[in-house]
Amino acid sequence: MAIRNQTSISDFLLLGFSHHPEQQPLLFGLFLAMYLVTMLGNLLIILAIVSDQHLHTPMYFFLANLSFVETCFSCTIVPKVLVTIKTQQHTISHTGCLMQMYFFMALTLLDDFLLAVMSYDRYVAICLPLHYTMIMCPQHCLLLVTAFWLCAHLLAFSLTLLMSQFSFCASHSIPHFFCDVPPLLKLACSNTQIYQVTMLTEAVFTGMIPLTCVLVSYAHIMHTILRIPSAGGKHKLFSTCGSHLSVVTLFYGTLFLVYFQPSSSYSADTGMVASVVYTMVTPMLNPFIYSLRNRDMKGALWRISGLRRCSTL
Repeated sequence: MAIRNQTSISDFLLLGFSHHPEQQPLLFGLFLAMYLVTMLGNLLIILAIVSDQHLHTPMYFFLANLSFVETCFSCTIVPKVLVTIKTQQHTISHTGCLMQMYFFMALTLLDDFLLAVMSYDRYVAICLPLHYTMIMCPQHCLLLVTAFWLCAHLLAFSLTLLMSQFSFCASHSIPHFFCDVPPLLKLACSNTQIYQVTMLTEAVFTGMIPLTCVLVSYAHIMHTILRIPSAGGKHKLFSTCGSHLSVVTLFYGTLFLVYFQPSSSYSADTGMVASVVYTMVTPMLNPFIYSLRNRDMKGALWRISGLRRCSTL
């Protein structure tokens, strides 16, 4: 591809893993395995929740939405990575790059919102059980999810529209495995100050507020658990909350590492490692953390497979 100064280019080069050719067969096998596990796990969760009447509750409604988002999230990033590694064709069109960035941002925002509302759902169920059916009624849940989808897509669209106005200098090589915002900002010739202020404002709104909701919800949950006299009950709830919090910490920690810093201090290597965690590892772990340790979900999955297990399992 010819390199032209400050032009409306038609292609970018995704050079994420090209500097380590000896590792690419290993990376291809690892990413393919993670992708297949992610797709299978999340699709099974959706199928189990849709097909089992016992799982038609607010908690599983949000979980089905989370699994659907994780499935779309993986399809947005991983297939392109696998094709690039296998064929060594690193090009992606300008339009394709913006589309990938748009869906990546929208789905990441949805993850944020859904993790927060799932934490709030558990808070209401454990700390306010008598008010649960009134607060988390089907109409409220549907309204919340609809608002999340609209908000995520509007915020992602606004940032993508701003990015589409930029011109790019000299090298069109992106030192990343997908079209992420920080490496694109590093290539831009245009003044990106307005974009960075807008992105930081949206990040505070869509990152700090959901994270605060998660932390406050679990703080109240922990306080309630400590008052439970049964040691078995404490252990069960601590185990569940600890698993959920580990995923939340992994997801938010890597996002903050990449996005809550100025583009001038962005490190491509750090960004790629963090991006592998929240684009591949977290979506793969969610089915295990949120579902496979759950007795009702395991029962639904066994029924789907045509097997019968006794209710004590």
